[in-house]
Parts: sequence; structure tokens; C-alpha cells
Amino acid sequence: MFELNEKVRNLKPYDPITGKYQIRLDANESFVTPSQELREQIDEELRHIHFNRYPDPFANDVRKAFADLYGVPRSCVMAGNGSDEVISVVMNAFLQKGDTVVTLSPDFSMYAFYASLVECRVVTVEKNADCTVDVDRVIETCNREHARMLVFSNPCNPTSLVLAREAVRKIVSSVQALVVLDEAYMDFSDQSLLSEFAGYDNLLILKTCSKALGMAAIRLGFAVGTEKLIDVLQAVKSPYNVNTLTQAIGTVVLSNPGYLNAAVQRILESRDELYEGFLQLQEAHPGAQLRIFKPDANFVYIQTPKAAEIFEYLKEKGIIVRLTGGCLRISAGRNYENEAVLREVGEYLKGANA
Repeated sequence: MFELNEKVRNLKPYDPITGKYQIRLDANESFVTPSQELREQIDEELRHIHFNRYPDPFANDVRKAFADLYGVPRSCVMAGNGSDEVISVVMNAFLQKGDTVVTLSPDFSMYAFYASLVECRVVTVEKNADCTVDVDRVIETCNREHARMLVFSNPCNPTSLVLAREAVRKIVSSVQALVVLDEAYMDFSDQSLLSEFAGYDNLLILKTCSKALGMAAIRLGFAVGTEKLIDVLQAVKSPYNVNTLTQAIGTVVLSNPGYLNAAVQRILESRDELYEGFLQLQEAHPGAQLRIFKPDANFVYIQTPKAAEIFEYLKEKGIIVRLTGGCLRISAGRNYENEAVLREVGEYLKGANA
């Protein structure tokens, strides 16, 4: 009888909340969608696709569009089928069985998952009680454990906090490990190292089209690093990893910087509205022990002993948010969506305190 190996024997498929809900604020998706003019440009590009041909294996046009938008050389950019594939390719390229990968906690759980598939040892550095990063402890852990890779998100998913550029520089320049810096949410903040990547031979920066650009459906992500690192990723990835439709749509969207700027502004306004609303609930209901973190991403992160109860209450009301590590992560939504989640959380807190 065929036996599954140990690393996959107990794995379960990723299981996001499915079903129909009136309001979904659980996946940090953008509520901003392309304008009619941008959709027409996309439609025009799709009309010229040769469906019988394989995609451009190097995704040259979409890489150039990304490079032009963010001011980096195309030769220093690799395109992937979403950031998830990029993370997987990076780990397969630069790690071997038995290597040590350092992650932070709380942070994006998939880093440790992909490292386990490469059969690596994962060492986790816990963040401070206020979810900030002890930079010196991270550096000490990487060097003590002879880490081959350090991977973390900035701004952080799920805490929404951003680590200052100076602190990230200190980490990258103080460890021997390859630092994989996931800047999926950096369009909402101002501490990016993207303009400085060429100064480090041990830094890869990840970007995505799923957040600020509102293109989660097309699954498009990028890695930025020195040509030496990117050449390795280009060699390791599958030959036609980014399909032609995604390349065409991504090229159009990335070639419209005005869309990105306008989308970011709208999302930030929504996020701040949601944040301010929860601050008011915090003040009105001190017994709920709400701890609201000032966000640098497109969501709000809330610590409360009542997180699980609030999650279930909202679910009953047709509103889905993310329950993670006993905390709530709530994506910024349209005005009526923000108003609904704030109203329902307020109603729950009134009932809980009655």
C-alpha cells in the first residue's frame, strides 16, 4: 500500500470561509475596481490574445510595466502566479532540506507552511506584547541559528504595523541570511526599501497586485532583487507560470499609475474611517478591552478577549471578517460596509455589557 510521506500526511487544503455573505471584509481585498475606461483597455488587449499559444515565459511586458511603475530595472523583476507562487519558488530556489528559516509571529502563516514543504527547520521569533518587532532579537536569532532565510511582511499581515525603513536596513545588513521582505501592503505606507534593493545582495522584495491594485482575481505577484538573485528565480520557476490573460490585464493596469494612486487614496480614506469608528467604540465600551492598532495597511487589527464571540455574531449578521490568533482583522470596505460592521459590533458590545 502506498504511504504518504510525513511532510504531507496530515496536511489539509487551505479553507477560506466560503458561502454567500452580504459583506466580506476578511481577505484584505480592495473594494476599488477599474474604471470603465480601464476595463475597455483591458477588453481591447484580450481581443488580441492567441489562445492556442503558450504565454511569454519571461512575462516581459508585465515585468516592464511593473518596473516602470515602481522605478526598478526590468532585469531585476520576476513575475509569478500571485505572491504565493513567488514565495514557493523563492524557497525552492534558495533553501535545501535541513536549512533554517526564521519567521516572526504574528505574521503571514504561509511562510512557515512553504518552508515546511522544502523540509526546512522553522524558528519563530515572537513579537513584543504590543506586536512591535525586537530588531536586535531578530538579528541575534538569525545569526545564532545560522539561518539561511529570514522572511516577514512589512507592513505586517495581520497586525497592520509597519517596521521603519531604518530598522529593516539594520536587519538586512546585520544577518548572513537571505532576507525575503514581503511588501504586499507597502502601497499604503511609506517605509519601502524598493528603491534601495540594489544595495543589498541578500534582499528580495515581494510585491502583489491583489491589494492596492485590486487585481486579486488575476493572481499576479513579483519579486525584486539583484540580477544574480532574479536569474536564479527565472531558472527555477516553471516555464509558463504566468498565463497570457494575467499578463495582458496586469500590463494594462500597471501602465496606469493614476489608477493606483486614486485607488490607494480611496482605500486609505476608508481605512481611516474604519479605524476612527473602532476608536469610538473602544471609548464607549471600555469593558470590552478593545485594543485598536494604528494601521499602515488596508485593514484594522483589533485585540479583544471577545474576538471569537464578535466574529460569530458578525457572521450571523451576514458579515465576514478574519479571526486570527484570537484577534480580529477587518478589511477596509465601502462606506456602507464599514458602517455596517461598526454598527453591528456596537450592537454586540451593548448587549454584552447590558
